[in-house]
Amino acid sequence: MSDNVRNPKKVFYENQARTIIKKLQPRKIEGYYCEDTEAAKKKILELIGEGKKSVAYGGSMTIDDMGIKKDIEEAGHKVIRREDYKTPEEIKECKALQVNADVFLMSTNAITLDGELVNIDGRGNRVSFLIYGPDSVIIVAGMNKVVTDVEEGIRRSRNMAAAPNTVRLHCDTPCAKTGKCADCFPDTICCQIVVTRASRTPGRIKVILVGEELGY
Repeated sequence: MSDNVRNPKKVFYENQARTIIKKLQPRKIEGYYCEDTEAAKKKILELIGEGKKSVAYGGSMTIDDMGIKKDIEEAGHKVIRREDYKTPEEIKECKALQVNADVFLMSTNAITLDGELVNIDGRGNRVSFLIYGPDSVIIVAGMNKVVTDVEEGIRRSRNMAAAPNTVRLHCDTPCAKTGKCADCFPDTICCQIVVTRASRTPGRIKVILVGEELGY
């Protein structure tokens, strides 16, 4: 189908994703573009690969809304469902399983046009497994997560990701009430701000950009 009869927004997303994927290459990060969620789910399973793998995940509305965990289990893999670990001893066991997982699945709060990833965490479990541990990290991000630079990425992470998350998590923070970051203490969930410039291990981090608006 020619570009002049395609959805202009979809064409824009594809062109923008192409730019980002090119910038990811020298950062030793693999980049892929999928037009929609269904194509992204197929790509996730392809990247996980054959054989039974252990798959952990970070807190992500994108991942939850996709329903990909069920697909991964149906493909024969072991999903480490962190909500099943409740006691302090079980939570400790879960952390050990997550850091040693074959695959870690997550989204990102923002990705710049130059291919840098921007994430804000409370406890830091999500960003810690992005940085170190699992053999492979698969990041799924809707094109609504794209920003021009790191500074805009931090603003987006604080106001468009952290703020609605405080409502979801029933946090008593100013942004939960006003919808605007107040740079608050002491009950902030913006404890860790991490910018991923590159992958030390070539291809360990894989980014799937999706031509839809997903997550916060």
